[in-house]
Amino acid sequence: MEKLKMHSIDQVADNIEKIGALFPNALTETIKDGKAVRRIDFDVLKQELADSIIEGPKERYQFTWPDKKKAILLANAPIAKTLRPCREESVDFDTTENLYIEGDNLEVLKLLQETYLGKVKLIYIDPPYNTGKDFVYEDDFAQNADEYLANSGQFTDDGDQLVANLESNGRFHTDWLNMMYPRLKLAKDLLTDDGVIFISIDDNEVENLKKICNEIFGGNNFAGCIVWKKKTNGNNVGVIPPVHDYLLVYSKSIMTICDIGYEVSQEEKQSTFSNPDNDPRGDWDTMDLSANHKGPYFSITNPKTGEAFFPPKGRYWVFNEKETLKRIKDGTIIFGKSGNARPVQKVFLKDKVTKKRKAESWWDNQGMNEDATTELATLFGIPKLFSHPKPTKLLKNICSIVLHKNDIILDFFSGSGTSADAVIQYSAENINVAPRFIMVQLPEDLLETLSHSDSNAKASIQVAIDFLEKESKPLLITEIGKERIRRAGQKIKADHPLTTQNLDIGFRVLKVDSSNMEDVYYHPSEVTQLNLRSMVDNIKKDRTPEDLLFQVILDLGILLSAKIEEKIIGGKKVFNVDDGYLLACFDSDVTDETVQEIAKCRPYYAVFRDSSLANDNVAANFEQIFATYSPSAVRKVL
Repeated sequence: MEKLKMHSIDQVADNIEKIGALFPNALTETIKDGKAVRRIDFDVLKQELADSIIEGPKERYQFTWPDKKKAILLANAPIAKTLRPCREESVDFDTTENLYIEGDNLEVLKLLQETYLGKVKLIYIDPPYNTGKDFVYEDDFAQNADEYLANSGQFTDDGDQLVANLESNGRFHTDWLNMMYPRLKLAKDLLTDDGVIFISIDDNEVENLKKICNEIFGGNNFAGCIVWKKKTNGNNVGVIPPVHDYLLVYSKSIMTICDIGYEVSQEEKQSTFSNPDNDPRGDWDTMDLSANHKGPYFSITNPKTGEAFFPPKGRYWVFNEKETLKRIKDGTIIFGKSGNARPVQKVFLKDKVTKKRKAESWWDNQGMNEDATTELATLFGIPKLFSHPKPTKLLKNICSIVLHKNDIILDFFSGSGTSADAVIQYSAENINVAPRFIMVQLPEDLLETLSHSDSNAKASIQVAIDFLEKESKPLLITEIGKERIRRAGQKIKADHPLTTQNLDIGFRVLKVDSSNMEDVYYHPSEVTQLNLRSMVDNIKKDRTPEDLLFQVILDLGILLSAKIEEKIIGGKKVFNVDDGYLLACFDSDVTDETVQEIAKCRPYYAVFRDSSLANDNVAANFEQIFATYSPSAVRKVL
């Protein structure tokens, strides 16, 4: 029997829970009175709130490695970059709601933070597995062997090595962890409250990946680990040949993902729920009244037969005695359908939080690597274009249990574009759902990759290089991804001509670049008389009005897929974004007439170049014009 607490709430424990919800990585354990208790790791918390590295020697439970603090710092540090549109590489640029972003995904995730905060329902990533190769993602963690050994603590203060031959293995994991940690940290913030992330991984890093995910997402938000059969044999490698990969699944909040699962057909519902007693509350099923966690223990008497029932051995009732009697009276606890059996609960179909069938934990028959290779060969007409691709069947399955109408799926290691291909296929088969995708991929130089790849990978990389040379395209992995999405979209439309007339097979290409603004924009106090003349314009000379528009869209938190129209107002080109939500004019010599016509449109945001107003009189009249015609419009200048 449990003892009453007989004391007020433990405010410290409550505060620890609140801080832990914001910063799960700051939760740790220590020993108090012989028991492990949860505490806040103030060094980690300070690191989260600092813009420089914090040191701390206290003993506590933690998972750490050299440069972990740098990884946290890297995730939090701002960048002065932007996304530039590329119409010529896009498909249906003006109408599509899909995005293909070229650039380092760490920078892209930072650029998306404000606009897509809490807006992404599903993230799927297939990051580089830690196979011992050099990472393309350097993240400014470059250090030579001596620096690494000094940081890793393998030397005493006198310079004696503590443990021999650890550096190769330690660095092996360190580089991978430092690459993944900040990216996952940033990705979490993009998820909706009911969003989830699926991460493909193999045996090499599944344990470490789970540890850093527990820190970043919180161990209680671990939704499951799915084993996926990737091939039929492991070529006799190792003691147990590796024919499986894993999918670690984490939620933003485990309490809000109850609707994840397969749609239940009407036939399945009818086979499970029925209403034999014409209960006015509708169809119902029964479930056990006992549970294996500690709870009330008493006898329940069947009022019809007088028979008394206790919970099965080792189990307890889920309701206390008063609640049980109340439920017997209102007919939600019954004694079997005959009225003569053990007590059970009635579960009504209308009350079920989720009406979906849960996903299986073992996903055999979801396509294998060889199926994915065949898919690529069918699209491109050449064999073995990519090594170890994922099949679209696997991704479509994930889409089917997570996505709803207009949801966004993000893949920031998009590689060959499997996720985009799968989303288009899924949309074609579920036209009323129509999710939107954001693919992110580093424009990795295939020639460079070829130079340090093993013999197995070299063959497929050379095939990709030969294909791109034949197509006169840059030898970048992103060119394969974009071409795959173009071909997949056309194929799906050709295969389903009657149902895909309105299917969005387009994508808007954006590329990470340095800010559109000259340094004087960010540091005007550092401009001297000597370089003042060269800084007359605060915008770089090679940037187009559309470049400026997309940086403004990012800054104002407008979706990058927003509808954009160009119109002439007062003789000047004006961008109309999201049906008048933003009007932006970057032309020069803007007159009172243009300002007045834009103000009359009553936009939410009106944006101009600081230097674009025709003269001082226009500048002086600017605020008065808006105060007269559109006082609520938010006016901004570059």
